Amino acid sequence: MLRNIYGTLIVIIIWLGGPYSLFAQDVQYSQFYAAPLYLNPALTGASELTRIGMNYRNQWPGLDHSFNSYSAYIDHYIFDYNSGVGLIFNGNQESMANLSTNEIGLSYSYRLKLSDKFFFRLGAQASYMQRDALFSELVFGSMIDIVNGTVGGITDELNGIPLDSRHSFVDYAVGGMIYNDKFWLGGSAHHLTEPNVSFVEDQTSVLPMKVSLQGGYKVNLSPGGRDYFTHSYQERSVSFAFNYKQQDPFNQLDVGTQLYLHPLVLGVWYRGLPTKNSLPNNEAVIALVGVSLESGLDIGYSYDFTVSKLSQRNSGGAHEISIRYNFLWGDPKSRNQRSRLIPCFKY
Repeated sequence: MLRNIYGTLIVIIIWLGGPYSLFAQDVQYSQFYAAPLYLNPALTGASELTRIGMNYRNQWPGLDHSFNSYSAYIDHYIFDYNSGVGLIFNGNQESMANLSTNEIGLSYSYRLKLSDKFFFRLGAQASYMQRDALFSELVFGSMIDIVNGTVGGITDELNGIPLDSRHSFVDYAVGGMIYNDKFWLGGSAHHLTEPNVSFVEDQTSVLPMKVSLQGGYKVNLSPGGRDYFTHSYQERSVSFAFNYKQQDPFNQLDVGTQLYLHPLVLGVWYRGLPTKNSLPNNEAVIALVGVSLESGLDIGYSYDFTVSKLSQRNSGGAHEISIRYNFLWGDPKSRNQRSRLIPCFKY
């Protein structure tokens, strides 16, 4: 009981903001390239097809209050204008304290040809965000009548805090990426204006700017047999990639590899920075399995094995699922222009 109460209070303090040295932090997906618009606005329209995708993450299901996150997006590439346009929905919820954040955003990117082999994409995103807190549904120990077994009214723990609160604001992000058919390197910055996210009136709790740097290299292996339907050789490749994130006062690095043996994708990577720091930074080892079909359907599942002091036994790790579908909508002559596509991780 006490662990549940104190855990809830900690979550409330973090989400409310106010005169504390605590900061709100962004959700991070293990399959970061399977959430392209969330990762970097420059990836809007990067498939040069029409793309619809969804992501779901259940983090630390072994705890009394888990964290659920989801993302859905659609983007389209306009060949006549070398531009990509997209729409994204993001949300996350903390199950015990009924704290949630929802976002809807519009993104745009432009592809610039630098040479016969190199291209550069520049993107921007504007979002409307809403945070909700339903503290009236919480039950604290001081509200419980042990003798009668009944639950009383509002407790002093929430004195001065609005019970059901909603806070909305506008948010902005930018990004860029340079690439050829084997290499990519990009960066993005989210929460450019560092908006105030506090529920408490006359208090300020900024959402710190998040800066990320992502890149990698793809090595083509000997091709497999011919595909039964398309008669093209099945792709076999191995990719190495990283994704570094810094959001005050935290920083973190995802680094790993994916093996693509069409249609199967296998991946493993590590999240954390193995350095001595006042903040814990060794978080997880991640394993992935996925399929990438000729129909344009990609499905991936990954599991985070917790290696931090929280421990795998206590946290239960994290489950993540991604689904996306790419299809041609527009001029059939634009099909199979693969040399201009970013050779990113599949997931």
